[in-house]
Amino acid sequence: MAAIRERRIVVISTGGTIASRWQGNGYAADASGRDVLATAALPEGLTTEVVDLFNVNSPRLTTAQQLTLLRRVHDVLADPTVDGIVVTHGTDTLEETALLLDLYHRDQRPVVLTGAQRPLGATDGDGPGNLYDALLTAATVRGLGVLVVFDGKVHAARGTVKTQTLVADAFADPSGPRIGEVGFGKVAVRHRPERPRPLDLPYTTARLPRVDMVMHHVDADPLLLETAVRAGAQGIVLVATGAGNATPEFVGAVADAVRQGVLVALTTRVPSGPVTEIYTHGGAVDLVAAGAVPTGTLRAGQARIAVLAALLDQTDPQARTTALRHTLGQPADEVQALAATA
Repeated sequence: MAAIRERRIVVISTGGTIASRWQGNGYAADASGRDVLATAALPEGLTTEVVDLFNVNSPRLTTAQQLTLLRRVHDVLADPTVDGIVVTHGTDTLEETALLLDLYHRDQRPVVLTGAQRPLGATDGDGPGNLYDALLTAATVRGLGVLVVFDGKVHAARGTVKTQTLVADAFADPSGPRIGEVGFGKVAVRHRPERPRPLDLPYTTARLPRVDMVMHHVDADPLLLETAVRAGAQGIVLVATGAGNATPEFVGAVADAVRQGVLVALTTRVPSGPVTEIYTHGGAVDLVAAGAVPTGTLRAGQARIAVLAALLDQTDPQARTTALRHTLGQPADEVQALAATA
């Protein structure tokens, strides 16, 4: 009887709380991937190797670093003997990196992001358990895209956001079901995510497109949106109120930005539910008519990643709008119909 081959999982370390130690006045990422991996038990029948890609607290993460990670993931998966990838990552921007990786992921093998809410070596640390669960998931599941594994729960990349600043159960999709759970040495998959066709890896130059976010609130005016356009933003995410509402002044600013070739996405500051065209007088009805693209249930950080991917994919403004609708998961026939009537 032939021996069963051990699953080979590559761990790509990028820093974050899971790699953070006390610096005298606060915590910061400074531990190597091997130090992080050494804190966790390994699931049976699994071998690991570590790639130390960078070591930063995730608020400091840059688009250039995210694209470096994207390419490293694809390079690792070019090796057919690799069974899956685990990325250790800071929680603050994990949701953005997860969606970016997912938009380009066309492999059946999983890429699993995890991290920690408590630093390396903490007596009540959650990093070791999260890492064990992520390794088990990477060695077990197939065909689910990029995943986030945290506190015994398995989430799809799309729609999953950080919902708690400190507690261990830090991630959820407020508008949809999670993929499953990890427990008793097994991964239970209860839901399969819907994902648009993956994009081709972007060709990038030294100058990456600027994508800004602007939030609406009581007494808000479009000054910051207009300033973003003047600063050279190629994309803007308008974080509106309610189901996607602002004021007539914002409608005019959005229309001006779109006329200048800026890609504008419309999301909401409300935690769950879709952006919906209900209200006029500056509401989503008018903002969409002015050229803003509603992002469904994607919230600000992930909406920005969708805009970034569209900008990297296309150069023509109309083609960028079509690409954004695709990244948002809009059905292909609807995207084509909208493109034809634009």
